[in-house]
Amino acid sequence: MKEPRPLLLAFALAAAVDLGSLAAGFDTGHTVAKPLLMPLLAGYAALSGAPRTLVAALLFGWGGDLALLFDAEPAFLLGMASFAAGHVCYLLLFRAPGTHRPFLLAGYAVALTTTVASLWPDLPADLRIPVAGYSLLLTAMAYRAGARCGAVAGIGGALFLLSDTLIAVGVAEWPEPPRPDLWIMLTYIAAQFLLVTGALRALAARPHPAATYGEVRSPTP
Repeated sequence: MKEPRPLLLAFALAAAVDLGSLAAGFDTGHTVAKPLLMPLLAGYAALSGAPRTLVAALLFGWGGDLALLFDAEPAFLLGMASFAAGHVCYLLLFRAPGTHRPFLLAGYAVALTTTVASLWPDLPADLRIPVAGYSLLLTAMAYRAGARCGAVAGIGGALFLLSDTLIAVGVAEWPEPPRPDLWIMLTYIAAQFLLVTGALRALAARPHPAATYGEVRSPTP
């Protein structure tokens, strides 16, 4: 197995460049660094023995990242579809039996209902159903990450939900914090990293992780 740490360091560097560029208002830096993030994290995950489903989730995230570089509604819908495919991959990855957490489930249900109901009147009419459906899928992923894969992945799922809620707030043209793109990317980068870290830890803790998750591990050169 090749050493995965150089890819993790490269991911950290790309994240620092991306966030620093957003903080400084340097659009070119963001445009260059953002497309590097998920391929580097996916490469790190693959070399660490991640299941193909985890690698696929990150690559679908990459597709969403690329689409959202373009400021147009078709690109937004394409990006949302790509991220949705990534959430399906995470749901498949986190399908192993685990602790059921009714209070966590109730909390996510309240958050989903409140957010969608609040944003609904201010969303463009043709985006309301897609955003609601995507929000349901994302919330299910966030819950299952926490209930089935531990606290680290659970925090990652919650941050992913927060990141996409910030995007939805912008689409609804609600008041946003200063430099909203910085906060969106900060929570998104942290979310994906924590989901990968939590999943890899859960796999390592199981005696036969590939069999438990019903996955074939990514082949390593």
